[in-house]
Amino acid sequence: MRLVSPATLRRLGILGMNGRNITYIGGNNPRRNYQLVDNKLLTKQAAIERSIAVPELYGVIDHQFQIDGMLEQLEGRSAFVIKPVQGSGGKGILVITARDGDRFIKSSGAVISAHDLRRHTSNILAGLHSLGGRNDFAMIEALIDFNPALAEYSYEGVPDIRVIVFRGVPVMAMMRCATHTSDGKANLHQGAVGVGIDIATGRSIAAVQKGSLVTHHPDTGACFKSLHLPDWEIILDLAASCAEMSGLGYLGADIVLDRQRGPMLLELNARPGLAIQVANQEGLVHRLRIAEEIAASAPDHDARIRLAKEHFHVPQGAAIAPP
Repeated sequence: MRLVSPATLRRLGILGMNGRNITYIGGNNPRRNYQLVDNKLLTKQAAIERSIAVPELYGVIDHQFQIDGMLEQLEGRSAFVIKPVQGSGGKGILVITARDGDRFIKSSGAVISAHDLRRHTSNILAGLHSLGGRNDFAMIEALIDFNPALAEYSYEGVPDIRVIVFRGVPVMAMMRCATHTSDGKANLHQGAVGVGIDIATGRSIAAVQKGSLVTHHPDTGACFKSLHLPDWEIILDLAASCAEMSGLGYLGADIVLDRQRGPMLLELNARPGLAIQVANQEGLVHRLRIAEEIAASAPDHDARIRLAKEHFHVPQGAAIAPP
């Protein structure tokens, strides 16, 4: 493994954990606003109030005694997602794509029993997957019927788009593509592929899996070079709107593309990870400084997005290709 000097990292504009936490999160995200972002149920309610599209909520389990009645609540539902309200990093999310009576089929094809479903939900309520291990609630949501244009870029799961927004300016974006290794979840730490996306066009820049550049999806064989996200203007508008909704100056908006409803907000993150820099083959620091200038000079929401597209455009073919 080749080590990179701190001076080189600074020259490349690589944002580290301390810089993110102190300068951008600590300096721009009021603590009083964290609850809305850390609590997925509050996020969903706030989005609905602003007419921002979100996956349908089937129900909430907030007490252990309610778990016994879960199957009745899910009667007639063949596909759904169970997730902790205060979870992070994709932990505790259970995706069910089909069922056969009291047997449930995960996105990976694995079959679990009704007992497994109840136990997983009980663990969510006990705080096994929540921030700080606090007692939690379990949300049951509709499974995204994702846009078929993206089907070849994800395997056994739904791809999502992460957009970093700073002071209302979309700064950097990537699509996270599920793989068999990631168990159908769009989580880079679990083996999903991160594809850097050009802010100006919605086209791919580069793709990485577990820190290494790749050109094709490991399971489907799809070439990431040809990826071009539909509804890109709507995605940028939605992400920028989330900054206004949350009152956070620095955040990550996770968006999915539904076949019928188009872009929908999945969740918000007040502490978005830094792997997006690897997927884009570019550091965040230089862009964040430009975004600060844009935010100070742009008269409105639309102007911030327009200027972001102008400043952060990456010409096609400019990305570093793997050997």
